[in-house]
Amino acid sequence: MPSLPLRTTTRRTALASLALGALLLLALAALAALGVTSDWQRAEAQDGRRAVAISVGSEYACALLDSGEVACWGNNGSGQTDAPSGQFSVVSAGLGHACGLRETGVVECWGDNAFGRADAPSGRFNAVSAGDHHTCGLREDSAIACWGSNDDGRTDAPAGHFSAVSAGWHHTCGLREDGTIECWGNNDAGQADAPSGRFNAVSAGSSHSCGLRETGLVECWGDNGAGQTDAPTGQFSALSVGGTYSCGLRETGAVECWGGYDKGLTEVPAGRFGAVSAGGYHNCGLRETGVVECWGSNRESQTDAPAGRFRAVSAGDSHTCGLRETGAVECWGSNREGQTDAPSGRFRAVSAAWSHNCGLRETGEIECWGSNGNGQANAPVGRFRAVSAGGQHSCGLRETGEIECWGANWDGQTDAPAGRFRALSAGGGHTCGLREAGAVECWGYTFDGQAQPPAGEHRSVSAGGPHSCALSVDSTATCWMIYNGAADVPAWLREPSATPVAEVESGRIVAQRLADGRTEFGWQPADGGERLLPQQRYFPTDATVNRWLRSSPIAVDGVEIGRINARLLADGRIEFAFTPTDGDRILPQSRYFPVGTGVGRWLRSTEIDLGG
Repeated sequence: MPSLPLRTTTRRTALASLALGALLLLALAALAALGVTSDWQRAEAQDGRRAVAISVGSEYACALLDSGEVACWGNNGSGQTDAPSGQFSVVSAGLGHACGLRETGVVECWGDNAFGRADAPSGRFNAVSAGDHHTCGLREDSAIACWGSNDDGRTDAPAGHFSAVSAGWHHTCGLREDGTIECWGNNDAGQADAPSGRFNAVSAGSSHSCGLRETGLVECWGDNGAGQTDAPTGQFSALSVGGTYSCGLRETGAVECWGGYDKGLTEVPAGRFGAVSAGGYHNCGLRETGVVECWGSNRESQTDAPAGRFRAVSAGDSHTCGLRETGAVECWGSNREGQTDAPSGRFRAVSAAWSHNCGLRETGEIECWGSNGNGQANAPVGRFRAVSAGGQHSCGLRETGEIECWGANWDGQTDAPAGRFRALSAGGGHTCGLREAGAVECWGYTFDGQAQPPAGEHRSVSAGGPHSCALSVDSTATCWMIYNGAADVPAWLREPSATPVAEVESGRIVAQRLADGRTEFGWQPADGGERLLPQQRYFPTDATVNRWLRSSPIAVDGVEIGRINARLLADGRIEFAFTPTDGDRILPQSRYFPVGTGVGRWLRSTEIDLGG
């Protein structure tokens, strides 16, 4: 690997946030009391800088420091945490993009630019808010300008004078100069039906909104399936609305959050089940009586299971399918992609995914229906004994016991390991199989820990979106994930005096080319210890240029030390970096994996000092 100067970025990384929303752009000065003095930080972070504002995006967050710089952490799949250098007065984190307001009044955005949501118009602004696929700004003349996707009319800002704006998922809310709130765009859950009266602030989320009354009380409206509108009593100085949760900033500087579907996802009802299936934001279980019982989100009626007896159930993203005792398939919930239009005839298995389903005919052939944008409905020919439909991929269990997958493979979710299995389940971006001995093995995307199953013997497994579930041999349902929710405020913001709980280790990134063209990478401790290979460690052959991917966590003696980052460069080389836990991304001096490296030859970076 060629040598280049060692450097670190100015971006902090910490736990990511699993929800969509933007922090209100006003009344956040109270966060200045939260200092940054953790020993985990690099030298440039030990200068006493403090956060004065924080904005929660989708699986990531950004903070505005009192130095004027922006620091972001979490999922960086579209470059949304690569904040530009320089001084800002405001930052707002959206779905896969973020925007900042320069001190000159110019808006600058970075990250995903689908629908032009990062193409800020020229001119001077007083505020900016990044939403789902759109962005809105408050111009100096108090008019609101929005850009990006206009589905549901979310960028059709009304005329008049405003003092604040907040872009949600498919709707937007503005605070008029007289203190009243006006919202526009999608209103299927009442998220645009703002209450009357005067407010000091407003924040729009995915399907709900919240306002901060002049009295300091928080009032929310819209979808409350996860308790996200059940604001606690007491006075707040600021608020932020996410996808299925809300957060408020107390006048003391403490952050308090409420809502979140993760709580309901893993709270399995009591009693015995014969099977369990994890969906996008809901789960379903099949009672031993044949009755289907579902829990979690019900926005699309996906938990409204019909009466009668079933012999199987499968929970998708916003819909569910069940297999009747007659062999007929019946589906309920969202039908935007035709996913509940089950074909007629007799099946012996059915599997529901994000927007498509697959069924196993009694002949052993697989038939899929619904969305097919990535070939996930193009089932291969031949005979199978099981099928499972994932987010945008599908997998089948051959009669030989081997697993074959097809469709999207951006996280390795179709790279099934060799060997024999007796069951399988395809999730949002990962897949799990049940070995013949009862052990669960998963592969693909594991950012939330959904591909890190518990040990032990199981008799069934189900891979969902941000979580997975398995049924043990004693009929106990177990679900697992590492939820990066709104309440997981980074320690350097929540506890200024926080100190590391364990020493970290120095080492090197190691990588080798595999025969199939992929690149495998791992961590070599500096003391010459055993090479550590994270569970998610294969760089795909079809990676997007300049898109950073990262491994699952690396642990030394049971203590997580960080993750390896990798991205494909335009010239074909792979650039490696390392992100310590609660630290900055480190770029070692020798960090490039050459194009023509032979198969099976391990290369290593220069030593990375993690400050242990």
